[in-house]
Amino acid sequence: MRRRAGDESATVINLYELVAGPRGLKPHELPAEERVRLSARALYEMHAGFELVPGSDRKLELIQLVPYDPEWPSRFNDWKQKLTGALGRTQRRIDHVGSTAVPGLPAKPVIDIQVSVDDMLDEAAYVPAIESLGVQLRSRDDDHRFFRPFADRSRDVHVHVCNAGSPWERRHLLFVAYLRSDAGARGAYLKAKESATARWADDRIAYTEAKDEVIREIATRAEAWAARTRWSVPKTDAQAGPSS
Repeated sequence: MRRRAGDESATVINLYELVAGPRGLKPHELPAEERVRLSARALYEMHAGFELVPGSDRKLELIQLVPYDPEWPSRFNDWKQKLTGALGRTQRRIDHVGSTAVPGLPAKPVIDIQVSVDDMLDEAAYVPAIESLGVQLRSRDDDHRFFRPFADRSRDVHVHVCNAGSPWERRHLLFVAYLRSDAGARGAYLKAKESATARWADDRIAYTEAKDEVIREIATRAEAWAARTRWSVPKTDAQAGPSS
């Protein structure tokens, strides 16, 4: 695959094209079940150390973008309190990431939460605690662990666990900070989200991959903005210490 050869721009949609083309189909015209199998195979090539957790499947859920909900920050805070109580000192910081963390930006009504820990490989320190809240470990890779609600629960939250101080942690915090600060970036990202939803509402992997080029462009602009403004990962309340 192109990813194995070092082409970071290759996406699962390119794999769909290779399979669909000889059959006279467009990538999105492949049967959904076939795309699920293809995307699962592709993820193992695209993300170092990737693996799906057996028994963590959910039924197909169509993607829907909804207008920004002012209650999303409160929903994040509720989850932050639950995660803090369950994890104790295991967590180094808990942040609201993803589109629901950007005021005014339409998004899937799913709160994305990033939990930073000292050692992501020590799953015993955090997986049982997070799963006790009804959120199941779905996948692993070298950068993070991904949790989503168990199959019998509403899909209203995603939890991403990464190492504190890692590039993964910084990248996602910077992306949100930049979107909050730049209306043009928000508009470009929304356009990409709407286009991806129109074509890939039944395919969450392809939906994410369809935004890849725009995300890369915004990330590049975000790095320039960070250098210009001297942005850095904000300290948590605990790191900042008591106010004088």
